[in-house]
Amino acid sequence: MTMQFRFCHNSVNVLDLERSLEFYRTALGLVPVKRKEFPEFTLVFLGDGKTEHLLELTWLHDRKEPYDLGDNESHLAFRVDDLEEAHGLHEAMGCICFENKEMGLYFIEDPDGYWIEILRQKQ
Repeated sequence: MTMQFRFCHNSVNVLDLERSLEFYRTALGLVPVKRKEFPEFTLVFLGDGKTEHLLELTWLHDRKEPYDLGDNESHLAFRVDDLEEAHGLHEAMGCICFENKEMGLYFIEDPDGYWIEILRQKQ
């Protein structure tokens, strides 16, 4: 194949944009890098300041009911340089939803029920 593909972004739908922005800033240090406003929806792209990969939050203005996430098997994953400090933060936030100490990882849950895997930075 002569074409080259690169990851650009992942997208999740959110019910309360401000609540989600605060969660992703506090829990993962993600900050808005781009925002697009449309009559029916708003897109906010979040970045970590280190990689080009973005998380797109899609807020449908008229949506009131929670999204059906199915079995929630799809998830985002983040590596962190200090897993213990991150775990303490997420424990204080009350957002840890699953832990596997044997594997050295845990998951947090965002305000809309999406699971996010937290892993130790590779050495």
